[in-house]
Amino acid sequence: MAVSILEAAKIAMGQGDIVKATVMELYARSSDLLRVMQFDNISGNALVFNREKTLPNIGFRGVNEGYTEGTGKQDKVNEPLTIAGGDLDVDKFIVDTMGMSQRAVQEAGKIKALALSWTKTAIKGDTVSTPREFDGLQARISSSYTVNNGTATGGTFLSLAKLDELIDTCDSPTHLIMNKTMRRRLTAAARNPDVSGYITYTQDEFGRSVTKYNDLPILIADKDNTNTAIMPFTEANPVGGGTAASTSIYCVSMMEDGLVGLQNGDMSVRDMGELEDKPTFRTRVEWYTTIAILRENSVARLNGIKDGAVTV
Repeated sequence: MAVSILEAAKIAMGQGDIVKATVMELYARSSDLLRVMQFDNISGNALVFNREKTLPNIGFRGVNEGYTEGTGKQDKVNEPLTIAGGDLDVDKFIVDTMGMSQRAVQEAGKIKALALSWTKTAIKGDTVSTPREFDGLQARISSSYTVNNGTATGGTFLSLAKLDELIDTCDSPTHLIMNKTMRRRLTAAARNPDVSGYITYTQDEFGRSVTKYNDLPILIADKDNTNTAIMPFTEANPVGGGTAASTSIYCVSMMEDGLVGLQNGDMSVRDMGELEDKPTFRTRVEWYTTIAILRENSVARLNGIKDGAVTV
């Protein structure tokens, strides 16, 4: 059964593994996607499954007539796990002069960096350019589930009609994913009576405000571990023209049979002790992980969005 990182943290806490629970909570706190995504624990180094492509034929028949045979089609999908993580060294001088708590501070920073790097990969990952990572949503979503925001060269300002079309393209949608600028544009449109847009607010598990559009929580993909924007206005415009100046909005169904994360065991944080070749303490953070789209229609993309005021 797929569970979220926060649910897994509660289980770890109930089992008395405080360190593991704290690490998981830090991951979830650092990334909107990790906070809500459910993860399946798998055995081995990959998940192989059949994904529905077309449904079987169904029809009507007359008396003493037979049915026309027709079977559905499925695609065989192989999702290999990737190895994400890193080593964190803290000089013995810092520990001796400032206390062992400094290791915990540095470890928290490493965990946050991994969470932000994972978030960028989940959106922008591309195994063609970076073979050791996994493909993100941008590389995975087919043209059948991509909605062009407009037909103008150089991109088009976000259209609420197109955003609603995006939501309808995704089966059983649960969340929208966008950058902060587009969220700000949506809330501004809601205050404009000539545009509007149904915006409401709620709180996440940490008491932070969450914006909703048409009752779908908006997840923010802001910056990665290098402080670089994850979803800037630098995507190629779908109909060409000028400098690449577009971004995208994703609609996803984060359910057990939709968009899920995969892992072989929870992320680990291991104390490697003091190194022999230099006076530093090393902590190794590692996670065997990827994402999987179990239903092709559980994700959709709206592209070609130029920065500017939202239109109807």
